[in-house]
Amino acid sequence: MYAVIKTGGKQYKVTNNEKLKIEKISVNVGEKIILNQILAIYTDKNIILGKPLISDATILAIVLAQNRFKKIKIFKMKRRKHYRKNKGHRQNYTEIKIISINYDKKIN
Repeated sequence: MYAVIKTGGKQYKVTNNEKLKIEKISVNVGEKIILNQILAIYTDKNIILGKPLISDATILAIVLAQNRFKKIKIFKMKRRKHYRKNKGHRQNYTEIKIISINYDKKIN
């Protein structure tokens, strides 16, 4: 069983006990969070699609860490014009672990 969730403007495919790095959310390490923007749930026999979201489904997750990704180097250059520009960026992220995928209605 897995689900497709939306968080931070991105979509992720998640399963139980999976670790995931998502856009930073302001939650302390060790706290449990509920993700309720679920787009689809896939079971062994059925597919439940939201229109656009599934209102009866929730995903329980625990926050493992608040960190930053590796630095992305941005280098711009125009040849023969003596123009060179270096820049870097580090994006913040929250690492979570999916505990359970819950769906309230009965799945046939």
